[in-house]
Amino acid sequence: MITDPPRAGMHEKAVQFLLELAAPRMVYVSCNPATQARDLQLLSEKYEIVKVRPVDMFPHTHHIENVALLEIR
Repeated sequence: MITDPPRAGMHEKAVQFLLELAAPRMVYVSCNPATQARDLQLLSEKYEIVKVRPVDMFPHTHHIENVALLEIR
């Protein structure tokens, strides 16, 4: 599964849905590392973070995308 929520991060109901769905792997793409960290903490109930990688898709700006790979525990 791939998720790419808005800058504000995932809605609480979306997090609960993903936890209930329990996909074996999830790729979480985020343009806001702070809200991604918050959401990853909530998802850690069932998922572990395997890899995290920042991606500079907007050179010469301060914006980055952050990609995290999660696997179900």
